[in-house]
Amino acid sequence: MTRTRKWLIGGAVAAGAVLMLAAGVISLVPSDAELAQRAAAELETALGVPVSIGRLHWQLLPLPRVVIEKLATGQPQPVQIDMITADLNTSALWQRRLQVDRAVVQGAVVPQLSLRGLGSPSATARPASSMPFRLDALPLARLEVRALTWVSRYGKRLVYEGEADFDAGWRPRTAGVRRPDAQTPAEATLARQGQEDRWAVNASVGGGTASGELQLQLDDQGGLRLNGKLQPRNIDLVSTLQAFERRSVIAAKVSGETVLSAQGSSPGELAWSLHTTTNFSTGRASLLRFDLDKAVRSVGKEHAGSTPLDSVTGQFDTQNTPQGMVVTLSRLQARSGVLSASGRAQVAKRQINAELAVDLVDGVVGVPLTLSGPVDKVQVSVPASALAGAAAGTAVLPGIGTAIGARIGAAIGRILGAEPADRPRRLAPVEK
Repeated sequence: MTRTRKWLIGGAVAAGAVLMLAAGVISLVPSDAELAQRAAAELETALGVPVSIGRLHWQLLPLPRVVIEKLATGQPQPVQIDMITADLNTSALWQRRLQVDRAVVQGAVVPQLSLRGLGSPSATARPASSMPFRLDALPLARLEVRALTWVSRYGKRLVYEGEADFDAGWRPRTAGVRRPDAQTPAEATLARQGQEDRWAVNASVGGGTASGELQLQLDDQGGLRLNGKLQPRNIDLVSTLQAFERRSVIAAKVSGETVLSAQGSSPGELAWSLHTTTNFSTGRASLLRFDLDKAVRSVGKEHAGSTPLDSVTGQFDTQNTPQGMVVTLSRLQARSGVLSASGRAQVAKRQINAELAVDLVDGVVGVPLTLSGPVDKVQVSVPASALAGAAAGTAVLPGIGTAIGARIGAAIGRILGAEPADRPRRLAPVEK
């Protein structure tokens, strides 16, 4: 047999092997249209809502890759993703295992109200998966999210980006998330501590920091419990809330201690049940868009302006609920020269309900203020009992039940009474 003939036979054998290999791969991976149909069906089964896919394309060379375009859920406010690019692990494919080395999500819109409709109990009788692959123990090694728009319950749109590297069991090894268009850095990172379910947390926001640790535990019934502690330090409230397109009611730098907890059977349930408690304190501060002095003097009819404060302390709680987040401010103590205020407030469904007691005479007399109504149109009032006491020269205040002498009553009367328009509105000191 001549050398040329041997080369021809060898080439034919090699070509046949390549063709057989290609045929085997093609038999494993269906056509674009079939794969798109299967992917949509699998997602519908998992999410419990209709899912549409505009286009799906896969390739083998130079590396196995699947590209999904225009994915959307069939909901009144759909979850939409412009493009998902998934780089598949070659060796896992040959073993009929599905392992994604890297997935990139670009241009997503995620309405908060639509998330609760995903994975609903209505999809209980789920058929067995028809895909010819089984999920690997590490189904996803790295996730990158670019230009994800979060739509809040009330329509506010915020853009986020981030990335995460995973260990087996969907445990993040490292993760980061940030607000790319915030005027001041607003970002947070996670780093897993060895192979334990503990993560170090470091956040930068409002020119300050918050560092601490999160811990995940499994109970006997397979439920999840998340606990953590953070230490906010020198966080500017105005720039922090501006980073999330909200307005702060206080201009101050805050430090404190935060404890958080959540429990549920899935990461989603953890998020929906998250509760945080922060004990905080500030140095010099300013109550924005609210003049306590003017509110007391005008019997709640006027309060536009601001109130300088020497210090503020209190407890700030947040609780996620099916109806939205409930924010509670309690144990509030604010001081400004001869003025001090104490009380509590709660904000839920964009409605505020607050009670404050403003102390005007060395902490002896408390004039109660009630704040209520929508957060963008707060109504302020002073109970009639307080006004009646001031007019009579004595004050019998709710919760105190003590008759204040005529001299102090007269001082309150001056405060609640009218003053010349050209005279600055200041709290008059009481003669001793």
